[in-house]
Amino acid sequence: MTNALTVTADRTRFLRLALAADAVVTGVNGLAYLAFAAPVSDLLGPGAGPLRGIGAFLLAYGVAVGLLAARRTISPAATRAVIALNVIWTLGSVAAVVTGAADLTTAGAIWTIAQALVVGVFAELQITGLRRTRTN
Repeated sequence: MTNALTVTADRTRFLRLALAADAVVTGVNGLAYLAFAAPVSDLLGPGAGPLRGIGAFLLAYGVAVGLLAARRTISPAATRAVIALNVIWTLGSVAAVVTGAADLTTAGAIWTIAQALVVGVFAELQITGLRRTRTN
């Protein structure tokens, strides 16, 4: 006689990983802007002051997203807020390059678009992860 073993996958695993990856990348980026504002400013274009502000925001945001990923139960509303902020960041980054408002160097424009793509991918992964948490 064999016993049936039922394995249930944690429906939040993909979402949790997408949020955690976002938190790590965002937090590291924020730390880099804070720690190396002057040389990063020389490379990318915006002044060291604005980069420190962006760095502080990114670090705080990364911590918040990390805390969300670590919760026993991931709030769908909080996840939707993260997705919305990621979409806003993506669109704002593209707008900053297109309008020239951020006074970016060529390297800064390339970095900003690359960053926008990464953040857009995080948003898409989080949308997919949120969909996977729903029961049929």
